[in-house]
Amino acid sequence: MPGYPAFLTLHVIAGTLALATFWLAAMLRKGSPRHRLAGRVYLLAMATVIASGVPLTLQRFLAGHPVAGAFLAYLLLLVGTTVWLSWRAIRDRNSPGRYLGRAYHALAVANVLAGLGILALGLKTGQALLTGFSLVGLLGGLDMWRRRRRIPHQPRWWMQEHYGAMVGNGAATHIAFLAIGLPRLLPQLGGSTLYYVAWFMPVLLSVAAKLWLDRRYRMAAPMARPVAAPQAHA
Repeated sequence: MPGYPAFLTLHVIAGTLALATFWLAAMLRKGSPRHRLAGRVYLLAMATVIASGVPLTLQRFLAGHPVAGAFLAYLLLLVGTTVWLSWRAIRDRNSPGRYLGRAYHALAVANVLAGLGILALGLKTGQALLTGFSLVGLLGGLDMWRRRRRIPHQPRWWMQEHYGAMVGNGAATHIAFLAIGLPRLLPQLGGSTLYYVAWFMPVLLSVAAKLWLDRRYRMAAPMARPVAAPQAHA
C-alpha cells in the first residue's frame, strides 16, 4: 500500500505520545488546567492512533491476512469506543440525554456484534487470543446497554463514565506497548506466556482499577428527576 511506512511511523509516534500523556494526566491533580491539557493531548494522540490504524488494518486484508485484519478492525472499534466515551462524558456532563444519543447506542450495539464475530472467528481458527478478547466487546457493549438506564439518575454520572473509559484507554495503550512495541525493541522477551500476559493483564488491571475507583468515588443516591429521552446527537 502506498504510504504504508508513513502511516506506520505516525501510528508509532502517536502511540508513544499517548503512553506518556496517559501517565502525565494520571499523576496530575484531577480537574486542574494541566490535567485537562494532558488529557486533551492524550485523546488527540489516541485519535491519531485510530486514524492511522485504519490504513494499517486495510493493509492486512490486502496482504491476504483477513483474520488479522478483522482483529485489528475490532481493536480499533474498542479503542474508538473508549476514546469517544471519555471525551463525550466531559463535554456532555450537563446533558446525559445528549451523551446517551445515537452514537452511544450505535457503539453499544457495534461492540456486541463485533464481539460475537470475533468469538466465532476465534473458535473457527482455534486462536485463543481472539476467543478471549471477544469478551471485551461483548461484555463492554452489554454493560453500556445496562448503564444507559442508570446514567440519567446518577448525579455525577459523567465522572464515573469518564474514568471508566479512561482506564479502558489505559489498557489499550499498554497492550499496544507491551504486546506490540516492547517485543520489537527487546526480542528476547518473546514467548507465548508473556504474549498472553501482555494482552490480558492490562485488561484485568483496568477492571481492578475501575472497581477501586468506583469505591473511591461512590455515587450518591439516585436523583429524583430523570432526564428527557436521548437526543439525536453524535
